[in-house]
Amino acid sequence: MDRKPGNILIIDDDRDILLSARIVLKKQFGNIQTETDPGKVIPRLLDNSFDVILLDMNFSTGATSGKEGLKWLREIRKADPGSHVIMMTAYGDIDLAVKAMQEGASDFIVKPWENQKLLATIINAYRLHKSSIEIQELRNKQDLLYHDMDLQFSEIIGGSSRLKLVMDSVNKVAKTEANVLILGENGTGKELIARALHRASMRSDEIFVSVDLGSISETLFESELFGHVKGAFTDAREDRSGRFEVASGGSLFLDEIGNLSLPLQAKLLSAIQNRVIHRVGSSKQTPIDIRLISATNMPVYKMVQEKSFREDLLYRINTVEINIPPLRERKDDIPLLSRHFTEVYSRKYKREGLKIDNVAIQKLLDYSWPGNIRELQHVIERAIILSDSPTLRSSDFLITKQTGSVTATTGFRMKTVEKETIRQALEKNRYNISKAAEELGMARTTLYRKMTKYGIS
Repeated sequence: MDRKPGNILIIDDDRDILLSARIVLKKQFGNIQTETDPGKVIPRLLDNSFDVILLDMNFSTGATSGKEGLKWLREIRKADPGSHVIMMTAYGDIDLAVKAMQEGASDFIVKPWENQKLLATIINAYRLHKSSIEIQELRNKQDLLYHDMDLQFSEIIGGSSRLKLVMDSVNKVAKTEANVLILGENGTGKELIARALHRASMRSDEIFVSVDLGSISETLFESELFGHVKGAFTDAREDRSGRFEVASGGSLFLDEIGNLSLPLQAKLLSAIQNRVIHRVGSSKQTPIDIRLISATNMPVYKMVQEKSFREDLLYRINTVEINIPPLRERKDDIPLLSRHFTEVYSRKYKREGLKIDNVAIQKLLDYSWPGNIRELQHVIERAIILSDSPTLRSSDFLITKQTGSVTATTGFRMKTVEKETIRQALEKNRYNISKAAEELGMARTTLYRKMTKYGIS
């Protein structure tokens, strides 16, 4: 058995007991400390972190009630709520054991002990303590991740009248439990609005789960959304919760809902209507409690007329409807957005202080932005990557006023813009993959994959 780097504290007024316990435990744990006076323990807890504390139940001569031990157990738990305390006594009183466990003890051992029993009890408590720490660290990381994700989506930039109308709707509906359908072209910020709804809702302290329905295949739809049990299909090696279960208590954002086929629409409607789901391979009903937010860039009302989108599903998901205007209809926001993205990407690429001049802003205003905010964001990032000047100028932006499109150098599609950005970054860095990847803000493996995708060599 490997020696564990644990800190163990033993508290007993009998020095022979302390010596005996130390001998048993020292071969398995890195640091064994002892104390005869329980009154000195609390100050030690302020300076030390112990994985396991072994505490006697009685300290006064002739005492057998265990009240002293319970008192010090409460004091230790008050000073260190995460401590794992094992009580020990020479009297095997089951009621006393139950009382100790109710007060927060991890376990209970009777003196005189069997050495293997003592060792096994301490090791179990040690493992439990380490697991508790790992779980808390995982939760902290998860909370930080959600916080960081929200920060990425926290700012809705702009002051145009069209955007103000959208935000008025968000503020009105957020505090309700109404299902919301967000309509808008690609790149207009539908997920931003969904997250804004969640942050302003009564569920803001709970989880926000985003699902891109357009990226889920027909065969995996039920497993991804509703979960599955072990053995339900070939690759189901363990039970797994679906997105509905994970989001229960919080908000579920179903993006690209207009891409669902009619059979999948029927399954989704059933879950929304009944507020229960069945994991794949199980007949057990699992209740769900979600705030549903959906979004699409598809013409769903036309799709209802064409019988490609269920009317009953549409009216389930759009208790309130929010329409996000395209960027060409809120051009007043372009200067604010442009300066915001310039600041964001100048920090990312260590170009602090980089500015964008007024002539460049006017060029951006003259463009129609078919890719909306996402395209603007990409164009500014690309300009910052490829420009060596402390000021972004009109010539840094490869867009044209006449056609409202990206120039022939970069083509009409955002994929072509990305390909040209990668090619120019490689040429600038003389095809040093590491330097080009760093400048582009992506991993080497990602850059290699994109080079293969675009046929760049």
